[in-house]
Amino acid sequence: MKRKATVLKKQRQEARKRNYNRIQKGKVRTAVKNTRKSILAQDGKSSELLKKAEKSLDKAAAKGIIHKNAAARKKSRLARFRNKFAVKTS
Repeated sequence: MKRKATVLKKQRQEARKRNYNRIQKGKVRTAVKNTRKSILAQDGKSSELLKKAEKSLDKAAAKGIIHKNAAARKKSRLARFRNKFAVKTS
């Protein structure tokens, strides 16, 4: 049975979107992981990496790659993690 051209086109589009979304999710996971490592190591760039991770989470949520509540939850947990392991200067 021969498939219609529209079905084949839709399959190609879905494959492209699936690949793009997979790459973007990987970038988000990497940003979160690097932020957590930096916080635990207590180096000076953890706040910079936190901003980068939050930005990538917001972008992914805006594009529909992850749900907006999932992005908010991950951002909240990262902030709590930073506050828990932050260096106390007093």
